[in-house]
Amino acid sequence: MIRLGVDVGGTNTDAVLIEGKNILATTKQATTDDIQTGIVNAITKVVKSSRIKMTNIDYCMIGTTQFTNAFVQRQELNSVAIIRLGLPAAAALPPLSGWQNELKDAFEHKTYMLQGGHHFDGKVNSDLNEMQLDEAIQDILLEGYPAVTICSIFSPINQDFELLVENKIKQVAPHIRLSLSHQIGRVGLMERENSAIMNASLACLADKVVNAFENSLSSLGVTAPLYITQNDGTLMSADAVRKYPVMTFASGPTNSMRGAAFLSGLKDAIVADIGGTTTDIGMLQDGFPRESSVHVDIGGVRTNFRMPDIIALGLGGGSIIDPLSNFSIGPQSVGYKLLQQGKSFGGTHLTTTDIAIKRNYIQITGSEPNNVSLTEQTLKKIENNIDALLVSGLDQIKTSSAEVPLILVGGGHCIIKNTPKGISKMISPKHAEVANAIGASIGQVAGEIEHFFEYQTQPREECIAQAKQMAIDKAIIAGAIASTVSILDIQEIPLSYVKGQATRIKVKATGQLF
Repeated sequence: MIRLGVDVGGTNTDAVLIEGKNILATTKQATTDDIQTGIVNAITKVVKSSRIKMTNIDYCMIGTTQFTNAFVQRQELNSVAIIRLGLPAAAALPPLSGWQNELKDAFEHKTYMLQGGHHFDGKVNSDLNEMQLDEAIQDILLEGYPAVTICSIFSPINQDFELLVENKIKQVAPHIRLSLSHQIGRVGLMERENSAIMNASLACLADKVVNAFENSLSSLGVTAPLYITQNDGTLMSADAVRKYPVMTFASGPTNSMRGAAFLSGLKDAIVADIGGTTTDIGMLQDGFPRESSVHVDIGGVRTNFRMPDIIALGLGGGSIIDPLSNFSIGPQSVGYKLLQQGKSFGGTHLTTTDIAIKRNYIQITGSEPNNVSLTEQTLKKIENNIDALLVSGLDQIKTSSAEVPLILVGGGHCIIKNTPKGISKMISPKHAEVANAIGASIGQVAGEIEHFFEYQTQPREECIAQAKQMAIDKAIIAGAIASTVSILDIQEIPLSYVKGQATRIKVKATGQLF
């Protein structure tokens, strides 16, 4: 089985071809404004290097930071209508409370606050006024909003009102893209609503990006099914990404961590993904990134959908070293202009890569180590500053003082040579620079179920076992090899408003593709 993995970053588009566990070819190509050209260039390069035919590719997996970058940079966000069901209880904090004015001004939006919602025990907060709802929907149609966010108080406990609104809108405007908060975030009104609004604001961009992916493959004659990576290391179909683009947030670091596990053979370790501008540090647990247990801030907005626990540092291969500030490192970076602005290439900026070249840690065509004239004492000072910055991130991600392995990946991993304190061993595996694309190529398919059980009529253990098997069966139907399927996540949510000790069980199972 031949898998094509592609990672579309803000600077580079990486691609790999893997057959089984053998890496056939890898490449780094510049990301292009139209996305499609960069993908075509990368795929063409690895296919040519491996000498296989496009039609021999069995699966194509793509990871992307396009949606994260768009939201953080406040670009290409479409207008959104926001329906909040919660009056009178939710009047104090309207939607978008806490959002920066700059971000709120980046896209058109209108809020409709209506009666509805539930209490924490699932009982109705206030009856939904369907006449008011119909008026709101007519106004949304008149204004021409392409996307609508629907958020009801405590909808993760009882989603009836959100589903009712969804059905009403679909009946009169099936073209409108709908983001239901209970399908994206967790309990916690503002954070869940924020997540759903973010998702809705990316609806049009999702069409553009996914279309670019599909057109790229079609133009090359790649007939393999397309999957796109999400932020827990599993795969989504193209249609699912059109509906839930926000689920790809942080898929870049996730892919790098999954790729690090594949390349190193380690399932429990710290991973430092060192790019041109930043270093993302995360913890591998059984081959998957540890999930964050706290609210995650994205572009200045608090969210509560699942995200990997990542520490981001202003340290990368292009980080600028300031001799006037005791040779401090970053956070400014020359980024993709390293080959023009770095000292070793005749530029004016001293970067961390220049130090690696001077130390002969790496050789880059066109570089000249003698362009960097520093004393041994100064070189050691800079290296100590680099190490101290990395250690600060490692200390934040660790949960105990026990020594653990550290896997270095990313294009800038060559700037680290000294094993930090608290690290049992440091590994820089072969192909570390394209770990993100490798992580995309080994993404697993998932089977997820959400089902109600009554513990009064069926023992809890039997209910959980049944739910697990349902999720496993669904993963197998999606294409997972039965022997590789395992349970990734399980949640129990008691429903105190229903008799019989009713409990909603959510289970996610993952497995490797055929």
